[in-house]
Amino acid sequence: MKKLLLMAIASALLSTSVYAAELPPLQSDTEPDRTDWTQLDAKYGPMPKPNAKLKIGGVSKTLTNEYWRSLGQGYKNVADKDGFTFAYQAAANEDDQLGQLSIAETLIAEGFNGLLVSPQTDANLQPAYEVAQSKGVSVVNVNDAVMPNAAHYVGNVQKDNGVRVAQWFIQHYPNGGSVAIIEGQPGVYAAGQRTKGFRETISANPKFKVVASVPANWSREKAYDAASTILQQYPDLIGFYANNDGMALGVVEAVRSAGKSKQTAVFGTDGISDAYASIKRGELTGTVDSFPVLTGEVAMNVMLRLIDGQKISRVVSTPQALITQDNADAFSTKDNEKLRKLLEQQK
Repeated sequence: MKKLLLMAIASALLSTSVYAAELPPLQSDTEPDRTDWTQLDAKYGPMPKPNAKLKIGGVSKTLTNEYWRSLGQGYKNVADKDGFTFAYQAAANEDDQLGQLSIAETLIAEGFNGLLVSPQTDANLQPAYEVAQSKGVSVVNVNDAVMPNAAHYVGNVQKDNGVRVAQWFIQHYPNGGSVAIIEGQPGVYAAGQRTKGFRETISANPKFKVVASVPANWSREKAYDAASTILQQYPDLIGFYANNDGMALGVVEAVRSAGKSKQTAVFGTDGISDAYASIKRGELTGTVDSFPVLTGEVAMNVMLRLIDGQKISRVVSTPQALITQDNADAFSTKDNEKLRKLLEQQK
């Protein structure tokens, strides 16, 4: 199965040599051709009125993770409001790369006008992307893996997730200490950037040392096992940074089992409801929320503008915020307009 996927990807990459020459490989965190989500209307005008006959598809990594369900809800909010067809599908799990590719190819074959895709890896949806291009189907890459030849990407600055957590440790542990990283899936842009942001920022302070950095492939169970081992090796550890909230919650369990809850801070990434609840209970120290419902709405906004013929920046950046007990209540509001205003005030 993996061999078939690799063959398909290789074929797609060969067929895009001309296109790739036109666009440099996308680095979504540093791409200069970018627009902040708050500036879409000011820069491109009001949202176009979509045709009711439009069919837009969402291709997600998995629906077992609340983050991806929430992203789909954001897509659906816009589709329901404007009355066009929207279908949201996902692979069985975060390792089902061929299954996700099949979903994307099927939606294209069924005549969908646009695809909002969140690839499992930076490469596994490349074959579908090339087919979409050949058929004039608009594609927007939405968090968190990044297809190198993607023409349009919507998402937050991945590296900044790790930077924000490292800055928190530097501020709250003036004497420094040993910290560890629980990484996401190897080969995924977001995981690499989140890890890099944390490592570079905290290592720049000589009082801190990253003593372990272990991939747990977005799995809560694997994160629990990895954190348990790290705590045995480094009993004085003052903190963990996990690349997503599911893994962070697994780390919280390991820290509690080791009797280190008062000593060892734990941060995640994504801002799922279980993370907020754990923060409010005083278990998880914090998370970097990337507001998936809002991100989904922004991504659908970009898709509709592209279908309308607008020339949109290659990257549209979406918001993120460091969440701890100090601000968890404010940011967990279900009032979308209130949340938008709160995030806009951070600028």
